[in-house]
Amino acid sequence: MSVVNRPVIGLTTYREQAAWGVWQQRADVLQAEYADTVVAAGGVPLLLPPATDDAAAAAAVVARLDGLVVSGGADVDPSRYGEEPHDRTAGWRPDRDAWELALLDAADAARLPVLGVCRGMQLMAVHAGGALDQHTPELVGHEQHSPGGDEFGDTRVSIEPGSRLASLIGPEVEVACHHHQSVREAPGFTFTARAEDGTAEAMEAAGDTFRVGVQWHPEMRTELALVRGLVRAAGG
Repeated sequence: MSVVNRPVIGLTTYREQAAWGVWQQRADVLQAEYADTVVAAGGVPLLLPPATDDAAAAAAVVARLDGLVVSGGADVDPSRYGEEPHDRTAGWRPDRDAWELALLDAADAARLPVLGVCRGMQLMAVHAGGALDQHTPELVGHEQHSPGGDEFGDTRVSIEPGSRLASLIGPEVEVACHHHQSVREAPGFTFTARAEDGTAEAMEAAGDTFRVGVQWHPEMRTELALVRGLVRAAGG
């Protein structure tokens, strides 16, 4: 594939206090694994910082993209789905919520292929009018989905036969998870993968447009099949 024909994949970013060289400043950052996985899958990554929530800006960005990844990160603001915060819900980022919801509005209008990763899947559900379970360990009785700190939990998921996800990665896979929340409902989406404890670990929308959310982090294990699916849908 020539460089000119490689699909451009937007990646949403954090905005955090960061340190590099002699600097300690607010910065727009994202783990390098996201961009590396997009490159390995045949795409070109483009970082999309939460510098604005303007709908026209989101539409302008989407018009220049071939696909979009809504990246992992902080909890979604519970007020976005009409709930008070749980004691363990913390650190939501209004700037990211607003920008990424505007991007999803524009992506829907443009029928842009979208992959949501962890928080990204949760935000896609909220964008669709759904809701989250704010502290999954209370429901499943364990912390395997997010062991703590910077550790990822090993989670085996079963994938629905006949789903887009099954066509990409097969009937079962062990994945790297880091989430204490999970999707309770997502109108317009079907849950297509679940953990052994019943937690919804993936969802996808019907129709030809690639709209898939996964609760795990494919970039941490360079799961190229899933990201290649996005890149192919984006025109690769």
